[in-house]
Amino acid sequence: MTRPRPVFLAVAAAFVALAAVAPATGAQLKTATPSLQGATVGETVAAMKPGDFLWAPQVAPEGPVVIVVSIAQQRAYAYRNGIPIGVSTVSTGKKGHETPTGVFTLLQKNIDHKSNLYDSAPMPYMQRLTWDGIAMHAGNLPGYPASHGCVRLPMGFAKLLYGITRLGLTVIVTAGAEVPRFAPSPAVLSNTATSSENDLFGGSLWQPERAKTGPVSIIVSSADKRMLVLRNGVPIGSAPVKIAGVVTGTSAYTLGAIDNGNYRWMKLPMPGESLDGPVEVTPDERSRLTVPEDIRLAMAAVVAPGTTVVVTPDTLRSGGAGKKMTVMTAGN
Repeated sequence: MTRPRPVFLAVAAAFVALAAVAPATGAQLKTATPSLQGATVGETVAAMKPGDFLWAPQVAPEGPVVIVVSIAQQRAYAYRNGIPIGVSTVSTGKKGHETPTGVFTLLQKNIDHKSNLYDSAPMPYMQRLTWDGIAMHAGNLPGYPASHGCVRLPMGFAKLLYGITRLGLTVIVTAGAEVPRFAPSPAVLSNTATSSENDLFGGSLWQPERAKTGPVSIIVSSADKRMLVLRNGVPIGSAPVKIAGVVTGTSAYTLGAIDNGNYRWMKLPMPGESLDGPVEVTPDERSRLTVPEDIRLAMAAVVAPGTTVVVTPDTLRSGGAGKKMTVMTAGN
């Protein structure tokens, strides 16, 4: 049996460490800071009101971007490097004008688009999914499907999302309520787990060849007692872990530097939180996480300054609004 050894990756972050909520009335972005201390992120997402969204791009500053829209939830999820960095309320197509489901490629972007079909209606921050009129854009969110087929977004979220996307990225629109916690792929539409996906929640797994290059992000679930390592948005490792104490708060960390073999982890400021300069993680915090020795040694070859870590009290097996889900992995 491999002897575990304490190693710090991160402590006390909730799911995607999202903490900013903004109403979407008008172009001005107003922010508030809801507490995630007394609820899971899934519960927080489910309780969002029309126009609310969550945004924390710092938890995954680099990597491929994928968007997932759940018609049943009336939510959109933005993932970068396999990590959710944003969740928003949406309004999809009303009866007779249902938003089509499937896998789409981002075809066109226009900050100040006017509709070609509906009396030149303004569609700010338009991101086109089909050439026959389906797009994501800022618009009115009444709390139910009300569009002519497009995915309406809060103005603030539409602007932020526009800033991280590029032509050719994947947008997945699903009718169901189940969404991935991490690393989404078109397989989300099948709702069928593969053997490789099930392997992620078995023993230890280390397959760096699945993604040989790219930024590294790490998710630790205290509910699952498991750590997942992603590179370029693809899971390359998984291992059981031990976490001392209870994970209840919301925080995130990045690897600031490696000095003579010493890993210097820094706390990331969350939306609504101010820090008096850089805050380095203490030895006591670093000792809270115990990782199997073989995985710890393997990880030393892939982590680098800029690696980010999220630790969550939520299970990685649950959907974004508290629903059970099939975990889907990219690259399969």
